[in-house]
Amino acid sequence: MSDIRIATAEDQILLDKEAKYCSYGDTVHYIEPPRIFSRCEGSYVWDTEDQAYLDLQMWYSAVNFGYANPRLNNALKQQIDTLPQIASQYLHKGKIELSEMIAVDAKKKFGLDGRVHFNVGGSQSIEDSLKVVRNASNGKSLMFAFEGGYHGRTLGASSITSSFRYRRRYGHFGERANFIPFPYHFRGPKGMTKEEYGSQCVQQFARLFETEYNGVWDPKTNQCEYAAFYVEPIQGTGGYVIPPMNFYRELKHVLDQHGILMVSDEIQMGFYRTGKLWSIEHFDVQPDVIVFGKALTNGLNPLGGIWAREELINPKIFPPGSTHSTFASNPLGTAVGLEMFKMTNEVDYGAMVMAKGKFFLEGLQDLQKRFPIIGDVDGLGLALRCEICGPDGFTPDKATLDYMVEEGMKGDMVVDGQKLGLILDVGGYYKNVITLAPSLEISYPEIELGLKLLEQLLVRATNR
Repeated sequence: MSDIRIATAEDQILLDKEAKYCSYGDTVHYIEPPRIFSRCEGSYVWDTEDQAYLDLQMWYSAVNFGYANPRLNNALKQQIDTLPQIASQYLHKGKIELSEMIAVDAKKKFGLDGRVHFNVGGSQSIEDSLKVVRNASNGKSLMFAFEGGYHGRTLGASSITSSFRYRRRYGHFGERANFIPFPYHFRGPKGMTKEEYGSQCVQQFARLFETEYNGVWDPKTNQCEYAAFYVEPIQGTGGYVIPPMNFYRELKHVLDQHGILMVSDEIQMGFYRTGKLWSIEHFDVQPDVIVFGKALTNGLNPLGGIWAREELINPKIFPPGSTHSTFASNPLGTAVGLEMFKMTNEVDYGAMVMAKGKFFLEGLQDLQKRFPIIGDVDGLGLALRCEICGPDGFTPDKATLDYMVEEGMKGDMVVDGQKLGLILDVGGYYKNVITLAPSLEISYPEIELGLKLLEQLLVRATNR
């Protein structure tokens, strides 16, 4: 095991400048000293010393299709040479065709007419969705959301994110959320199947509507005080928690009974991360609004947006100028998004991702058998989780995972004579979960390599 890594003289000059000139409000340093990276390709990034790191988090699932994907990069380059810029009040072909692709796909899958509205990223698109649902509900500003849910750090988005630390300094800005327990089976009641626990969570939620004294429902007017329920079908920052397959179907039944909209936040799990275009597709329900971002452009250009049912977003109810961003529906972003859809329509990405995810999950399950500190592993497609615990296999152990992350970033592990680092992401309610979001283009040998590197980190953590 190596000693603490020291920054090179060149890197230290840059780090000193960062300390003086950069706001720390837009970043988090997970290791000290922070790495400075110089290039990337496929599933790898290289630092300024040309040390390679296998990346198993891919910019928080923004780079689903691999770093420097040649086809998507070329789409961006071609657009730069034709129509790189145009004000968002003017039309261009890319915006219209990308909207059509998303809306036609939603009609096919959910049987619902709808429209697409663009913005520059996930949090901004959450803000737009809040406008849509507040407008459709005559200005209701209360929302349901899940414990463990994360929807962004703008003022509105942080109000429906279940971590108070994102709001502590700034307060609320209109929206307030009632946070409902998520069926986190590994840490749920013992003696219940995953499906039974999912049903119990829905039944507990449904109790809020039994009488007026439960605080959310007026039976005399048949009205709820809450406009929408914001869901991440698979929790992201919360630790890639995967609910039982019956959960959303039963939850949506309760929501429909009481006129509450379902907003599916697909910012982290969309674009085939779970083997479907949208992760909500796994659960046989019809969302009212879908919010997307990140991997739409493979991280090449900030672009996100929403799809909403026609009744919620048609021009009569949501007229021109309801929201606006200078760079919304920009031609560089829509060009990459269009190419991404064309690329994923040519290959059965669903089958490919599910097969790779099964292979990766089996490897994690093998590690779980051999290392008692792995309390839980689970996955859907290539959204995978590995929960690090104490010797009892249950008590959350954030310190051990922090140690593993730091060791992985030393870049000193050796597999088959190759010196490598490993980039992991930390998530979970207790910050003790490795949330694995590898490139969807990752090869089977690279999955095996990732498992070998994880094994080395587990050995270091066990023997330290």
